[in-house]
Amino acid sequence: MAVMSTHTRRRLSDAPFLAAATGAEPSRRPVWFMRQAGRSLPEYRELRKGIGMLESCFDPELVCEITMQPVRRHGVDAAILFSDIVVPLKAAGIDLDIVPGVGPVVAQPVRTVADVRALPRLRPEEVGAVSEGVRLLTAALGDTPLIGFAGAPFTLASYLVEGGPSKHHERTKAMMYADPETWHALLGLLTDVTIAFLRAQIEAGVDALQLFDSWAGALSAADYRHYVLPHSERVFAELADSGLPRIHFGVGTGELLGAMGEAGADVVGVDWRVPLDEAARRVGPGKALQGNLDPAVLFAGYDAAATQTRRILDEADAALALGATGHIFNLGHGVLPDTDPGVLTALVQLVHEL
Repeated sequence: MAVMSTHTRRRLSDAPFLAAATGAEPSRRPVWFMRQAGRSLPEYRELRKGIGMLESCFDPELVCEITMQPVRRHGVDAAILFSDIVVPLKAAGIDLDIVPGVGPVVAQPVRTVADVRALPRLRPEEVGAVSEGVRLLTAALGDTPLIGFAGAPFTLASYLVEGGPSKHHERTKAMMYADPETWHALLGLLTDVTIAFLRAQIEAGVDALQLFDSWAGALSAADYRHYVLPHSERVFAELADSGLPRIHFGVGTGELLGAMGEAGADVVGVDWRVPLDEAARRVGPGKALQGNLDPAVLFAGYDAAATQTRRILDEADAALALGATGHIFNLGHGVLPDTDPGVLTALVQLVHEL
């Protein structure tokens, strides 16, 4: 099914972020930061006072303002939609909440085939507030691209099966190994949810897509290929006709980079554990790379962060020589809550200068 946009998409092919993502020559090295909007910014904390996380994600004006804050403050080359990976599950009608200090908590964890059959589908109108937020943003962002995003099927499944965040994913893996039929039924349904959520964002006007498989690093390469890769592949395949660049990212996925590169994204995100030139060897030629400064380095002050940033840019140049088609500077995971925003602003300027 072709993804038709319901409005005229902004023409942003000169934007450095989109150029790097699509193998063109950017006018400068693009930079943005995962979790650039949010707790590290005093203006965000002020705005969110007394408003719950999920409530914020379904308020179009709030989504627009929060997404814009780091663009104004840091001068980054892309905005990423302020949302949460459990938003489509909540919108579909699953009883869950984001508990401060804990994360998403699911009232009725999914453990049986009957639980899977009872799960609701996502209808596009249920994320109308998100779509409206995207429309407000494309009007407000000028020539800065907007990245839409969703959680990957495996990561959504692990929240649903565990009932919340998990260190070891034991219940998730137990279902995978003991009841593969139920597992694949669950991931198939979550793949549909993910596609519907991303399609709504595409139709509202986002300029790129990022699929976050936050917990995939808990898996071996063989298990990832067997239990997860086919579903992530379907997400990317079904959205290919949008023509938008697609980014694939997970944490602790150094051993999975080859397989994740095969899933069909144009850009593979790399966490801080693997140097970008080594990541290029694992992913293979023909993909752009995104990353990969350790977010903790930001706590060491600007000079230390600048030294590490220069190292990463050198490794990225080596990756380009090995066949990577572009590099987008980013962190290896999200901005930590107590990060000094001034260091981020200075790093953006440094990357642009270099």
